[in-house]
Formats: sequence, structure tokens, C-alpha cells
Amino acid sequence: MLDQTTAAAILKHHTPRSLRYSLSSSVFLLICIITLFGLLIFPLTLLFKGAFLDSDGHYIGFANFIEYFSNESLFSSIFNSLWMATLATTITVLLASVYAYALTVIDVKAKALLKAIAFLPILAPSILPSLALVYLFGQQGIFKNLMGETEIYGPLGILLSYCFWLFPAVFILMLSAFRNIDQSLIEASQSLGKGLWSTHSAVTLPAIRYGLVSACLVSFTYVLTDFGIPKVIGGSFNMMALDVYKQIIGQQNMQMGAVISILLLCPAVLAFVFDRYQSKRQQRYQNFQVKPYIMKTTALTKWLFSGFCYFIAGFILLLIITAIAASFIRYWPYDLSMTFDHYRFEYVTSGGWDAYFNSLKLAGFTTVFGSIVIFMVALSTERCKVHPLLKHLMQMLTLLPLAIPGLVLGIAYILFFNDVQNPLHILYGTMSLLVISTIIHYYTVPHLALSNTIKQIPTQLEAAAQSLGASRWKTFYKVYLPLSLPALCDISVYLFVNAMTTVSAAIFLYSPDTNLAAVSVLNMDDAGDTASAVAMSVLILLSSAVVKLIHGLLTRGLLKRTQAWRETTH
Repeated sequence: MLDQTTAAAILKHHTPRSLRYSLSSSVFLLICIITLFGLLIFPLTLLFKGAFLDSDGHYIGFANFIEYFSNESLFSSIFNSLWMATLATTITVLLASVYAYALTVIDVKAKALLKAIAFLPILAPSILPSLALVYLFGQQGIFKNLMGETEIYGPLGILLSYCFWLFPAVFILMLSAFRNIDQSLIEASQSLGKGLWSTHSAVTLPAIRYGLVSACLVSFTYVLTDFGIPKVIGGSFNMMALDVYKQIIGQQNMQMGAVISILLLCPAVLAFVFDRYQSKRQQRYQNFQVKPYIMKTTALTKWLFSGFCYFIAGFILLLIITAIAASFIRYWPYDLSMTFDHYRFEYVTSGGWDAYFNSLKLAGFTTVFGSIVIFMVALSTERCKVHPLLKHLMQMLTLLPLAIPGLVLGIAYILFFNDVQNPLHILYGTMSLLVISTIIHYYTVPHLALSNTIKQIPTQLEAAAQSLGASRWKTFYKVYLPLSLPALCDISVYLFVNAMTTVSAAIFLYSPDTNLAAVSVLNMDDAGDTASAVAMSVLILLSSAVVKLIHGLLTRGLLKRTQAWRETTH
């Protein structure tokens, strides 16, 4: 038996040193909380306040809301947005679910290739599918005759574009959901005499329910808050997000823009709350080891699922190849000779090469600073001893950006940073503000990913490092950084790709000196320079693809070197 003095000394020596740095960690978290309040809560407060003011800043109550609902053209956009979001969500979730099911539980050939193709749309700006559809089915489209009297400009074009754009996000969620299906439970149900449909309703549906609900909520919210697609291919079909763009950019009506933003924020917040509720219910399905479910299929079933996957992949490739080809064709479809003239952005008035290099700067700064900040905050909240109130408040604030559409955040930032009485007014129109808004907008997903990774690192590793005399920073460098590096690389490429393709918030915050590639695509299309708009979209796609390829090559080696401790030894 050890005496109390010796035991206390040993306990003190082997306790992770991070637990003894509560003051510094608490101060760091407090600074982060204050910063998030300043960059998130205060701008949103001004947004709500602006909806109840007139152009002179006088309080007018609900007059702006009454004016909005009494305007027939504006009010009709609510109905258009809701039924378009419902239809696009239903179709995309159905297609992506079957696609994910085939790649998860059925022996489909070329799975890696099919998966890679499904991820391609996420690397391109949302406007690319609309531009490609115009080249295929527009007034000079090569398949115009197949459309008959139907116009691609309007609901049909919007629907097809959204299905293309939403597919990767829904596919990722459903892919993860189908991996939660446990072969053992399927076999147990069948051994009890349950039929195919009874088994799937009792086992499969509960396992994928959270992924299915999340996919529906994500799709619905994305459609409601995106204005790029309806702007390019919507014709006279109005949607709420497009109304916001017209009110603020076209008419400089900030008050009406704030009203529509609040209306858009309501379904996004409701979807977020419901998603959090569903995630808590789903946790009980994640507390056991899942044996992957492999479906026993006939040759016909395998052939049908394979054909379906190849068809979907073919549609995705058709739009991407069309965009790439159109960017090199001199005058579609009359002069099909090849040219690089559309990539001579120095002759384009809507951004040009400066916009592309600005996007690279934005993506680079967002990746570096965003990754560092998110990693430090996640590490502090998960492994440092801080006051529970600070920790809970920080966790709440880190989830909040997930419920705020980028379009709403952009308008809130206009109201907040464009106020000359605000000391932070100096940031308005600068690259720094674009970096801040991008990090805030995409903060939640990387934070959750890193938090989950840090939780999985055994505390004994840190205790062992401390007992060997390693300093706090050496422990961070030797333990947490290497073991978190694969996840850190994942969130870095996530931030880079989103910074390259983002439009929603940036469209309201850029200046002539900080124009971005994705924004210039919209401006080029507005100016009638569709070929250059397609070329810029392709350039964004290729840049994101190159970064994603480099990321894949790097993480392959990192996983082998840093994640061997996860493997079970016998």
C-alpha cells in the first residue's frame, strides 16, 4: 500500500498537464466565445432589427412584412420555393439513396469510379449544371429538338440543376447511413421467420432513418437558400432566395432583404433543431460493432442496380463534359473549332484572372487560418479543463452556423460591417472579411469532425507523454497533432473547396478589388458572356479536383503511419 503523500505525488505526475492549465484554456475559450458573439450573434441581431425599420432607420413594426405578403409577385415566390424544394429533395434523396445502397450492400463493378463521379459536383460552383443544361437544351442546345415545346429555362432547368448539385451531399449522408445496417440483425430477423419487407421495416429503416431525415433537411434548406441556379436558368420563375438578391443588389432595399432573410432563416433553424433531435435518438444505433450488410442478389438484381448507377454517373459526366467542351469551343453549336479564347479572362470585364487568383487567396487563407482555429477550439473544448458553462456555451455557438444559410449571413454582415459607427467597419470590402465570413459559414462540420477525432484519442497516450517529461506543447506536437492529422487534412480540403465555390455570402461582401471566381461566373452570365462563365466554372472545378487529388495522395500515407493504433490486435 502507498502512503497518501506518495500516491498524491504519483497522481500529480501522471495527470495530463492540460488539466492543470484551466486558466489559460478558459481564457482562450472566453476569447473565442466573445469573437463568435461579435461575428455571429451581433450581425444576426442587426438583421432582425433591420426588418422592422424603414429606409431612414425609423421603427415601423411589421409594415415590411405586410408589404412583402401583400406583393403578389413576391409572395408567389414562397410557394415556388416550397414546392421546388420539396420536389428536388424527394427526387434527389430517392436517386442518391438507391445509388448509395447499390455501392454499399451490392457487388456493383467499378465502385471506386462510381463513388468518385458522385463526388464531382461538389467540386464545382452550383451554377455549372445550369450553364451546361443551357448548352444542351437551351435555345442553341444540341438536344433542343428533344425538348419539343418545353423550355429548359424555368422549373425544369432549376429542378435538374438542383438534383445535380445536391446529389453529392445527399449521397454522402446516405452512404454513411447504409453502413449502419447490421448484417447480424438482418440474419436474426430472418431466422425468426420475418419476411423481406418486415425485416427492412424493423431493421433497415431505423438504421438509416437519421441519415434519411438529415438528407431531406439538408436538401430542402439548400434549395430554399440558393439563388445562383434560379438566377441563371430560372427565367421568370421567382424564388425567395432570388428575391433577396434582387432586393439588395438590384434595388438596394436592405429592409425587404432582411424580411425575406428572416423568412428563409425560419425553416433552416427548424430543420437544424429537428436534426439535432434525430441525432440524439440515433446514438443508440452507434454503440455496437456493426457487421456490414451485404445483400444476396440475383444476376437480374445486380444488373438493374448496376445499370441505374451507370445511368446516374453518366448524367453527371454528361453535364461536366459538356461544360468542359463548351469552354473550348469557339461558338457553340455553329463553330465547333477549338480555342482557348474563353480562358483569356484579361478581356473580361466581370472579374477576369484577378477574380480567380482572389479565390485562390481566399481558399488558401480560409484553409490555413480556419484549420488552425477550429483545431485549437476543438482541442480546448474536448481535452482541456475549463468551466462547464464556457464549454457548453462554446458547443452551442459552434453548432449555430449550421443553421444559418450563407445568404442570410452575408446580409447580416452587410448591416453589421457597413455601419460607419462600427469600429470593425474597416473590414468591409476586404479579403479579411471574406475569409472571416467563409470560416464562420462552414465552421460547424469541421469542428464536429475534429471533435469526434480528438474524443477517440485515448487519454492514456497524453498521460504517458506527460509522465516521460514531455511539455504541454511537445505533447500537442507528438500526440494530438499526428493522430488528428488525417482529419485535419480532411477539413482543410473541405474548407478549400467550399471557399472556391461559395457564392451565397460572398455575393454581398466582395468589392471590385476582392471579386471572386464563383461570383464572376454570375456576373459573366449576366453580361451575356456565357462561354467565359463556363470556362471560369471549369477552372474552379479543376482547381478543386487537383487539391482533392493531392489530399487523397497525402492522407493515404498518413492513415497508415498515424492510425495503426486503431487496428485491433489479437
